Amino acid sequence: MKRMLSVVIPVFNEEGSIKTLIKNINTNIQKIKTSELIDDYEIIFVDDGSGDSSQNIIKEAIDTDVHIKLITFRTNFGKSKALEAGFRYAKGDIVITMDADLQDDPKEIRRFIEKIDEGYDLVSGWKENRLDPLEKRLPSKLFNWVTSKLSGIKIHDFNCGYKAYKKEVVKSIAVYGEFHRYIPVLAKRNGFRVTEISVTHHKRQHGASKFGCERYLRGLYDAISSWFLLKYYEKPMYFFGKIGLILLSVGGLVCSYLTCLWFLGYPIGTRPLLTLGVMLILIGAQFISMGLIANILVDQDKRRANDTLYIKEIYERK
Repeated sequence: MKRMLSVVIPVFNEEGSIKTLIKNINTNIQKIKTSELIDDYEIIFVDDGSGDSSQNIIKEAIDTDVHIKLITFRTNFGKSKALEAGFRYAKGDIVITMDADLQDDPKEIRRFIEKIDEGYDLVSGWKENRLDPLEKRLPSKLFNWVTSKLSGIKIHDFNCGYKAYKKEVVKSIAVYGEFHRYIPVLAKRNGFRVTEISVTHHKRQHGASKFGCERYLRGLYDAISSWFLLKYYEKPMYFFGKIGLILLSVGGLVCSYLTCLWFLGYPIGTRPLLTLGVMLILIGAQFISMGLIANILVDQDKRRANDTLYIKEIYERK
C-alpha cells in the first residue's frame, strides 16, 4: 500500500532559513523513502503575508523541485490560518507540521512516522531541552500546565509546532484564533489518540522571534475555549441549560415566596426582592435559549471558514 507524506510549514519573514530548511527536509525524507516508510511526499509552504523575500525564494525552489508547493496569503492572518490552509490542501496520509526557523530538526520526521505507526493519530513534539530565552520558557511552562489540567491531556508542550497527524485528524478539525497551540485538545474532542515524543530543539539562527507577551493573554482565552469545546461542544445545553435551570429555580422560589406574602396581605410591589426574582427568571430563560441556539449551531457544523477569503495564490510545479 502506497503512502504519502505532507510537510506543512507556515512562513512569516524567514528568508534566511528557507534554503537550508528545504535541503535538510529533502535529505532526511529521501532516507526515509529508502526504508519504505513512505512512497512519496510534498512540502507545502504557507506564506503568511511575509514582507521579505521568503516567497520569492520558495518560488525559485519550486522551479527545480516537484515536491514543493506554496500557498500565499493576501496579508498576515496568523499561524492558525496558515495551518488550516495547509491542512486543507495536504494530500498526505501522514501530515507533519514544523516551523520554518530551523529550530525543528527534520531528522525527527522518521521518529514521528514510526510513532504514528504504533497506532496513534496525533504525535506532538516536546522540546524537552528548549533553547529559548527564559522569558519565553517560563510563561510557556505555565500555560502548558494550565492547559493540561483543563483538558486532561497529559503532554508537556502544547506550544510545539512540530507535530505529526494522520490524515483523518487534519481533515476533521478547524484551527482558528490561537488554537494552533491547542490542536491536541481539538483532536481528543474528536476521539483521536494523542501522544508525544521528545524532539531536538535548536537555537534560532536567522531572523527574529515572532514571540510577544500578548500571545499568552490570547492563549489564556483560547485555553478556556478549548476546555469548553472539549467538554461541552457536542452538548452545549448541558452547560447553558444547567445555569438556566438554577437561575429559574431560584427566581421561581423567590417569586413563590413573595406570592405567598401577597396572599397574606403584605405589600410586595416595591420590594427589591421582587425585582431580583423576576430578573433571575428572565436570565435563566435566556441561558436556556442560548443552549438551544448553540445546539442548532453544532448541528449545522459551520465551524470551518472559507479559506478563499485569505488565500491569494497557490503555486506548484506542473
